[in-house]
Amino acid sequence: MQNTLKRWLDKGDGKKILLLRHGEVQIDGNNAKRFIGQVDLPLSDRGRRQAKYWHEQLSDIPLAQIISSDLSRCMETAGIIAGHRSPGVAPQAGLREIQLGQWDGLTFRQVRERWPDAFRQRGMQIAGFRPPGGESFLDLQQRVVPVFEKAVDHAGMNILIVAHAGVNRMILCHLLDMPPGNLFRLAQDWGAMNLIERQPANGFRIQSINLLPG
Repeated sequence: MQNTLKRWLDKGDGKKILLLRHGEVQIDGNNAKRFIGQVDLPLSDRGRRQAKYWHEQLSDIPLAQIISSDLSRCMETAGIIAGHRSPGVAPQAGLREIQLGQWDGLTFRQVRERWPDAFRQRGMQIAGFRPPGGESFLDLQQRVVPVFEKAVDHAGMNILIVAHAGVNRMILCHLLDMPPGNLFRLAQDWGAMNLIERQPANGFRIQSINLLPG
């Protein structure tokens, strides 16, 4: 992986963006599927190992800037990867995961039981649906894409951005001109890396999506 990354980074004259999802999080209780938005969760031991893997893969690769969502799971992932690099990690609140309001942290079963009609509506209108007190994925895209583009504009040639599954999917949908409602067609597993290049003449080009830590 390290050689593959280095060859890609050395190829061409475009600006390289490494867009990473944070490592696996520690969730107390059972393993039931749940809504995780801006509830602030730490990494699990496996999540720290995933971050350590990327630290090792990127150890000899120069990074002009490391930007991270300011939620703990991203800052911890970015901090492990950064190690003793200078400058360190720049927190960015604009890259926080989708705001899920009253649903945040609840299991799918709990939400389905408490808000059955809204849960069905979400399934039919995934892009535009807002949970009580929360954002839609369209809201999320409108929030994060300008933050992403500004970060790329102001960074040097290699930039690492550590964010969340929803955030990364919305950025990738935008770059691919994909309808936001198709966001779950894009895998974004724990600790997954996406490789993006912004070419001087042709704009953004996606090299790889959902590269997993070994």
